[in-house]
Order: sequence, then structure tokens, then C-alpha cells
Amino acid sequence: MRILAVNPGSTTTKISVFENESEAWSLKLTHSAEELAPYGAGIFNQYSFRRDVILAALKEAGYPVHSLDGVVGRGGLVKPIPGGTYQVDDNLLKDLEAGIMGQHASNLGGPIAWELAKTAGCPAFIVDPVVVDEMMPIAKFSGHPALARKSIFHALNQKAVARKAAKELGRDYHECNFIVIHLGGGISVGAHKNGQVIDVNNALDGDGPFTPERSGGLPAGDLVRLCFSGKYTQSDLLKMIKGSGGIVAYLGTNNMMQVEDEVEKGNRKWFEVYRAMAYQIAKDTGAMAAVLKGDVDAVIVTGGIAYDKKFVEWLKEMVAFIAPVMVYPGEMEMEALALGAFRVLTNKEEPRFYNPE
Repeated sequence: MRILAVNPGSTTTKISVFENESEAWSLKLTHSAEELAPYGAGIFNQYSFRRDVILAALKEAGYPVHSLDGVVGRGGLVKPIPGGTYQVDDNLLKDLEAGIMGQHASNLGGPIAWELAKTAGCPAFIVDPVVVDEMMPIAKFSGHPALARKSIFHALNQKAVARKAAKELGRDYHECNFIVIHLGGGISVGAHKNGQVIDVNNALDGDGPFTPERSGGLPAGDLVRLCFSGKYTQSDLLKMIKGSGGIVAYLGTNNMMQVEDEVEKGNRKWFEVYRAMAYQIAKDTGAMAAVLKGDVDAVIVTGGIAYDKKFVEWLKEMVAFIAPVMVYPGEMEMEALALGAFRVLTNKEEPRFYNPE
């Protein structure tokens, strides 16, 4: 099986060709602000540009489109759906193009996959978009009916590493209970019970621990008073929550390598902030252990910050009593996309079809 994975980001387009379950070739295309400027603000204005650079790269690498058995794109902001591999169809394309839940470069993943697959005469898919919603109804209560909790998290990577951990344990993902911690610019802590993420923090802008760029759950009363202090606009406050919160707010940087270096040098302030982030993540991990009633097969740590052994050790000090800690540094997005398509193409998994309630 030859599978093309397409992952459009705000300033990049990642593409990989997989032969069965192994990556045969990959390329990360970077798009400068000047390069994207002619297309304006609408993300779908970039559609033809992104498609054409992918086609050119495939041609140069010697992978003609007609040789593909499947094409899979990064899942975008659609309506909340269960996890899985979804076959791209008109319903899915319609909501991606309309930006039904918001505009993001990942919305291009499905449409580009569909067009390339149509040329190749093969199926197109998306896998585990960020809006995967498998939360228990009780987990959506926040404390006020006007503010229901939402499932927005790193579903693609969380489920990929959970599957990998289950395989390493000699078990099936749908028979395991895991707590998965994704450590990136955003941080999500999810309770996986028998293949479903039954509770998770809103990693986009809602709750959970503070992160390199997000403030996480803030003291509610103080936040309300800040909103009406007259010192900030709505835009200021939204940026405070996402983009200029967390490590950025405390230390003025989102460069985690710099943070690691300062901690290594013995900078006390930087150590305290970094350690506090680990502390909050560990607290949320404990909460997810309660959600799973203590029946946890492993705590899984993944994402870019998982490369920092010191930070991982801080987490282990607080959560290793729950279950063995398994570490998979980095993000497995391209592999997760390709393997999701491979499972369907080899009849190991049934494809899903987009039909949100």
C-alpha cells in the first residue's frame, strides 16, 4: 500500500509517503509570510497554491499521483465527532470549506486529499481531528449551563501513542486504560478508557494546566474583575489566555530550549515557573486517574517537551504511583495519519463517515 499523508499548518505543509506502515519519504515545505500574502486572510484562498506545491514535490521525488492507494489529510475544524478514520465525502468537504467550527490551515487537509485521491482513483481520508469528542456527559459539566466543557485536544497524537503503547504492552488499544499527556505549545491530559477519550481538558483556550503559550485554568473571580477593569480589550484578554499566557507571560519566551538552558544554569525564577508547569500537569493527571477509578495501565508522556528528561522526571516523581510511565517524545502526526488510512485500506478497521448530530 502506498499512502500519501498531507498535513497543512499555518506556515508549513508537511507531506509523507508511506509504503505500508513505513515512511519512505517526507518533506516539510515552509511558506513565508511574503509567499502567503497574495492569498489574503481566507485560508481556502491558499487551496490551489498548497495543492500545486504538493504535486510539484511528489513529481520531483518520483511518486506520481496515480501510484497512490490512498491519500490522508490532517483533520480540520469540523463538528464534534468520535475518533477514527473518516472517508472524505461531500458532507465533510462542505463543513471544512465553510469553516463550521473555525478557520485553520488544517481545514485544507481533507479537500486536498480528496482532489489528489480523485486523480489517483483511490479513497481519501482524515484521521482523529482536534474536535474528536468522546467525553462522558458528566465530564461536560463545568458549574454553569452557559459554559459547557468542550473536547478540543491533540487527538491525533494522543490516540497514536496510545495505540503504540498498547502494542508495546502486547494488548489492543480498545482493551486498555491510559492517561496520555501531550506536551506542546498547548498541553492536553486525556483519560483513555477502552479506546475512547472519556475526559480531557480543552487544550485550545479553556482549561487545564498552563503551557508554554496558554494560561490554562485561571482564578475565575479575578479573571472576571480583570475583564471589567478597563485596562484590557476583549482581544487583549483572549491573547492573554492563548498566545501570551503561561511560560510566555512569566518568562517572555515560548522557546522551551531556552527555558531548559536557563534551568540548567541554575536560574531560580525560570526553574520555579517550569517546575510549576510540571506540578499543574501532574495534578491534572491525578484527576484523570480518579476518572478511571485508579484502573490505569500506563501514563503516557508525548509531545516536544517530552524530549526534556528533567521535565519528564519531575512528572514521574508525582505520577509514577498511578501506573508505569511510558515516554514517546515528539509528535507522530504523519505516522498517525498514514496508519489510520492503512488500517482501513487493509480492512483492519471500518471507515467512518461524517454525520454529526
